Amino acid sequence: MNYHNLIIRIILLLLICTAPPSFAKIFYSKNEAMELAFGKTATVEVLSLFPDEQQQAKIQDLAKTKLESGMFSFYVGKEQGKVLGYAAIESITVRTKPETLMIVLTPEGELRNITTLAFHEPPEYQPPERWFEQLYKRAITDMDFNKGVDGIAGATLSTRAAITSVRKVMGIYQVMIKEGKN
Repeated sequence: MNYHNLIIRIILLLLICTAPPSFAKIFYSKNEAMELAFGKTATVEVLSLFPDEQQQAKIQDLAKTKLESGMFSFYVGKEQGKVLGYAAIESITVRTKPETLMIVLTPEGELRNITTLAFHEPPEYQPPERWFEQLYKRAITDMDFNKGVDGIAGATLSTRAAITSVRKVMGIYQVMIKEGKN
């Protein structure tokens, strides 16, 4: 083996050994997520919402977070013309990488389910599904660590991000769908 090939192999070995680990994990596709939310037989329609400035301010006040976009999409699950619920897919940066959640509301706007669709931070920072259960059926005003929501040591940032996403979705529902101003 010549000296040049040895140097190249050493450099490649060093690059492989020092490459940061990849934690990206995608659990469900969008189609799989819609099936989880509404079942196999439901039809799913996309509802695009464009809140005006007044509505955006009201949503931000309810959600306790700044809106990053002026357009939101809800997926409306229906069976035989009856609304089964609403789902939103929300991505939010936890530390430096995103978590993507599907947040499902009942037809009345109550939180029914949260499913992690993708998580790109290290797996130990991911909140378990059982943690999300404490959020179900809570009012948007009670969706807070100071109001009885338990945190998780080691997953503080991802649980905060999840709560922010849930409040945002519930705020959009409240202002744009429940109040019928879409």
